[in-house]
Amino acid sequence: MNAFHPDLRIARLLPPVSFGPAVVRLLRHLPERPAPDPGPDVRAREITVPGYDGGPEVSLRLLRPAAASGPVPLLLWIHGGGLIIGRPEQDERSSLGFVRELGIAVASVRYRLAPEHPAPAAVDDVFAGLRGLLDRADELGIEASRVAVGGASAGGGLAAALAHRMHDTRRDGEPAVAFQLLVYPMLDDRTVTRPGHRVPHVRAWTPRSNRFGWTSYLGREPGSPEVPTYSVPARREDLTGLPPAWIGVGSLDLFHDEDVAYARRLRDADVPCALDVVPGAFHGFDALLPRAAVSRTFWRSQADALRGALLP
Repeated sequence: MNAFHPDLRIARLLPPVSFGPAVVRLLRHLPERPAPDPGPDVRAREITVPGYDGGPEVSLRLLRPAAASGPVPLLLWIHGGGLIIGRPEQDERSSLGFVRELGIAVASVRYRLAPEHPAPAAVDDVFAGLRGLLDRADELGIEASRVAVGGASAGGGLAAALAHRMHDTRRDGEPAVAFQLLVYPMLDDRTVTRPGHRVPHVRAWTPRSNRFGWTSYLGREPGSPEVPTYSVPARREDLTGLPPAWIGVGSLDLFHDEDVAYARRLRDADVPCALDVVPGAFHGFDALLPRAAVSRTFWRSQADALRGALLP
């Protein structure tokens, strides 16, 4: 078991956990912890925006530097959870770090979860969330010309899908999305069907979990010939014209191969894409062990990428 990064060796003691209906029901019934107090230097605001095409309203939690006197760049952050669990507040430690260090705003969006709400519900919600923020940019103190989309795991996949959809539906005079920050993104349902995938050191998100997540979201077997539009980012044929990207993933992550392949395809389409592969890191390592040096370095890489994309 020497494959794990030295900072992550405790993972040897963690058994792989697979998600299915019973585990999801259990996790959803656990009491939700309230969002942490952001402190006096960050202002938190709960907002709602209209849903897509008459759908339900979408709620977001907006964090903004208290000292900011004018509009600031925005990161729309999308939480992970395999498209079946999760909530916006789960990544607030990282979001607060971006707000404090970079002086940007971070909006975390709550989206509908599968299997109760299969595709395209989640991508409809994050699309409506971003459009709603842009429509109220002046009121909310957002610099609409400097907006990034990002997320982790399933949220990273939704961020990639959102970048596709914003590119395809860009309105006259609307600034393009400036950047996409994709943290070990869940991009390709066909990973479920690929034989011989490397799994000995997989933690946190197993092949069985991946099958359940994709089946729940797509409403059909992963790898099916047809999938709902914008539901599987890796299936998009033409990646030209998309925003520059940063993709980070561990070498032991189930999503490693699909993430590296997507980064290469972006580069082949002349889309600038930085790729950060962390040796010996498993899926969600930074969330499980946020104080580990390798996790802090991984976050620093994300912050630096956002700084380069959003700040002058």
